[in-house]
Amino acid sequence: MDRFAHAGRATDAAFHDYSFGIEEEYFLVRIGTGELVREMPAALIARCRERFAGLIGTELLQAQIEARTPVCYHPGEASDMLGRLRRGLNAEAKQFGLAILSAGTHPTADWRTLRADLAPRHAGLLEDFALVARRNAVCGLHVHVSPPPGTDRVTVMNRIVPWTPLLLALSASSPFWIGEPTGLASYRQAAYDEWPRSGTPPDLRDDADYDRLIAQLTASGAISDARSIWWTLRPSSRYPTLELRISDACTDLDDALCIAQLFRCLVRAASSGDEMLRSTQDRVLVEENRWQAKRYGTAAQLLDPLTAQPQPLRQSLETLLAALAPHAVALDCEREVEHARHIVAGHGSAARQVECYERARASGASREVALACVLAQLVRRTDAPRVRDHVAPRSIGPQRGAA
Repeated sequence: MDRFAHAGRATDAAFHDYSFGIEEEYFLVRIGTGELVREMPAALIARCRERFAGLIGTELLQAQIEARTPVCYHPGEASDMLGRLRRGLNAEAKQFGLAILSAGTHPTADWRTLRADLAPRHAGLLEDFALVARRNAVCGLHVHVSPPPGTDRVTVMNRIVPWTPLLLALSASSPFWIGEPTGLASYRQAAYDEWPRSGTPPDLRDDADYDRLIAQLTASGAISDARSIWWTLRPSSRYPTLELRISDACTDLDDALCIAQLFRCLVRAASSGDEMLRSTQDRVLVEENRWQAKRYGTAAQLLDPLTAQPQPLRQSLETLLAALAPHAVALDCEREVEHARHIVAGHGSAARQVECYERARASGASREVALACVLAQLVRRTDAPRVRDHVAPRSIGPQRGAA
């Protein structure tokens, strides 16, 4: 049965529950070294699927595993489930000397040494996309949100698109590639741009326009179905949801929950026609903001979706939080949304990784030792309890003195 078949029981946008689901992709690494495995033990995936029936999946490479929540109606449900999934996967992986690591890229892995998963769909991707598919050693955070029944999903998507680079900046966690500092906060986004039909979605008019595009691509033989559309934000082909795909896999659980609830609030705001977020930003400017976000992460300067003026990410975030405040109250996710300020203040996963690496190098460590420090940090934070359990929630309105 569709996981979202009964999601949402009211057609009024103000009273719809905006049910959601979260998918996290992880790397499997060896305990002690953080080295990425080449081949997943068959017994491990079997045990994980037995423990979490229907919530565990494989990815394109055997070094990856996916966890997905059931349909959730409150952020507390998602928090509890993702915590259980991370702890449970680590408990099972430990029996094989392994652990999970959550980041957009593995800092030292060489894609040329990795083995692909043999599931038919993955084998088909390797056949169709060759080297592009083999190089796809990246992990993301995907969030599904159900808009009210009867909502034109493409119309809602268009209203949200200008804000997606900000979500990328908050999630950026992939500054290394094959042991090299890339200079990018999200190299995963750069690597994923190799795929066709990726990046910012085109400016379609409505659902009918989208359906015509899918029909044309399918009839031409370019794609087999709508699952081969890999935009940063897309209407799901399997569920009546919008699916956020731009985000890197989040190292910290709280970061993933924050981005999921920001997106959920955006879907509510866009579905209700909230004028506070009305943007006419051209797709070229959205792409420029996506570049700034993947290059600089939380230190990015973005063109404001409402004014088109360049400003620090922190200022764009304050604009967004102020606009989403009533939606966060309605969805009871003020605490999770407020965590975005914590991400910016702490510079995010990518910046922490680079700081760890540079600190080790400055102390005289070799590049290999410095990267080992980064790997240890990532494994620890992936498995750590929520880092803000002790922090009381605050208002998500504009902060005094915010730039």
